[in-house]
Amino acid sequence: MDRDALASLVASRLRDVQDFPEPGVLFKDFTPLLADPHALRAVVDDVVARYEGRIDVIAGIEARGFMIGTACAVALAVPFVPIRKKGKLPAATFTASYDLEYGSATIEVHQDACGPGQRVLIMDDVLATGGTAAAACELVDRTGAQVVAVDIVCEISSLGGRDRLRDRDVQALLQI
Repeated sequence: MDRDALASLVASRLRDVQDFPEPGVLFKDFTPLLADPHALRAVVDDVVARYEGRIDVIAGIEARGFMIGTACAVALAVPFVPIRKKGKLPAATFTASYDLEYGSATIEVHQDACGPGQRVLIMDDVLATGGTAAAACELVDRTGAQVVAVDIVCEISSLGGRDRLRDRDVQALLQI
């Protein structure tokens, strides 16, 4: 499937949820995409076509990045690394804090999650202000691994998240 057709398919599988998780926020819910095996397979196939042989690890950002990232890691036969909210990982971690469009948060990765020189693809569902993705890149950098790209299903361009990732390769299937 070409990328324009795939972007249209993905757009048709997103649901807008007003005032979530806070009043005034329009949340882009991609669970309808997960419920459509044809659409999910098309997204996974697109990631495989673009990154096969180029990455050693996929790191997914909690929680929706886990879903898409794990599916892609299985298809690419590479390890999956979770980037989690603070306090959810049991071993020694690196920690990064950042601001969201509706607050602040802290995420962590195990210190031994990636090895020096490993090529890592960071995945998530939505790129909004870029704080989460920038913090995830910082965490992967701290492991000694190399961020190959940040791959997002949907980018909300008006929030300027790409600006916080200027020195990174950012790929978004759909820009709204």
